[in-house]
Amino acid sequence: MSDALPAFQPLYAQVQHKLRARIADGGWKPGALLPSEFRLADEYRVSQGTVRKALLALEAERLIVRRQGSGTYVARHTSEAALFHFFRMVGPDDARLAPTSHVLRTATEPASAMVARLLGTPPGDALHAITRLRSLAGRPAIFERILVPVALMPDLAVPPGGPMAEEMYVIYQARFGITIARASERLAAVAAAAEEAGHLGLDAGAPLLEISRIATDLTGRAVELRISRCDTSRARYAAEVS
Repeated sequence: MSDALPAFQPLYAQVQHKLRARIADGGWKPGALLPSEFRLADEYRVSQGTVRKALLALEAERLIVRRQGSGTYVARHTSEAALFHFFRMVGPDDARLAPTSHVLRTATEPASAMVARLLGTPPGDALHAITRLRSLAGRPAIFERILVPVALMPDLAVPPGGPMAEEMYVIYQARFGITIARASERLAAVAAAAEEAGHLGLDAGAPLLEISRIATDLTGRAVELRISRCDTSRARYAAEVS
């Protein structure tokens, strides 16, 4: 990641940019303890107040965590945190739902022109393709396909035919040092294809909510395309807008 600073930024934002770059480049690994505010202020030749404001901004981005009496650490993805920040399905009473996941199959396939455009990779480039079924309250609810460029994670392996103990974002960070920072989603109403309907216990053609998500890392690079087709008869999509 380039360390060049965008023009006309406040001083704290410039420091925030530099700190984010060090995290993105692996200078500080997930879970690493950051230097003190005093040391960072000395290194970047700014006041401690400026460093503190930069750290608060990084904390708001969920890139660092502050522990009273211990220090400031690079945030580490956990399955619970990944679900809290990125999983948007809730029950009819708006209660958060925690899915369980079962891998149906894995494969390698070439990127179509549309997928290549979304992931910023050349058409035909190899993709890891993971198909899984996610259940809510023990009942199948989401049929999902995950596409990841092989060039980013050559040896990504998710054993098919069994449950997944970790969320994908935890795997990306722990095994490949890739932290998912943001996700952009698009929603559409679709009809269930035969395979989806079979796994979800629905009739072919039943209405589903399709969530198409592009997940990006700290540099803004697209890492994953995830297409989730959801049965909303017992759950619904919820997002907060501010």
